[in-house]
Amino acid sequence: MAVKVAINGFGRIGRLAFRQMFGHEGSEIVAINDLTSPDMLAYLLKYDSTQGNYARDHEVVAGEDSITVDGKEIKIYKEADANNLPWGDLDVDVVLECTGFYTSKAKAQAHINAGAKKVVISAPAGSDLPTIVYNVNHETLTAEDNIISAASCTTNCL
Repeated sequence: MAVKVAINGFGRIGRLAFRQMFGHEGSEIVAINDLTSPDMLAYLLKYDSTQGNYARDHEVVAGEDSITVDGKEIKIYKEADANNLPWGDLDVDVVLECTGFYTSKAKAQAHINAGAKKVVISAPAGSDLPTIVYNVNHETLTAEDNIISAASCTTNCL
């Protein structure tokens, strides 16, 4: 069974996470939350001056409230307050928090309140959260850790 993932924030990090996860067995991206229009999100996903042309290998089409990639429609939400997102209705297992705003346990709790089971923050977080870096300390992660920080992009690239 695939892990249902929602991406909150479809900027550089959110789009890179999407590119890595989309179409891979074991995960399913069920929603994206970003205040930008689906037209612009589709354009930014298609054409990346650093990562290359995603549209060369994938069909990306914007809808009124979604983007469709290779025939899979992904709903786009434009909700500023994560407490109001439909994560429970969508049965979201993990939210990738990529906005840079929800970087504390108290703030990221909004995704749990909205029905998500787990939250991974793509930035350094406060001292009240575990910071997990794969192949460094990932073995310290427990099933009870429902909100974690994945450290910084610089840390992960090392």
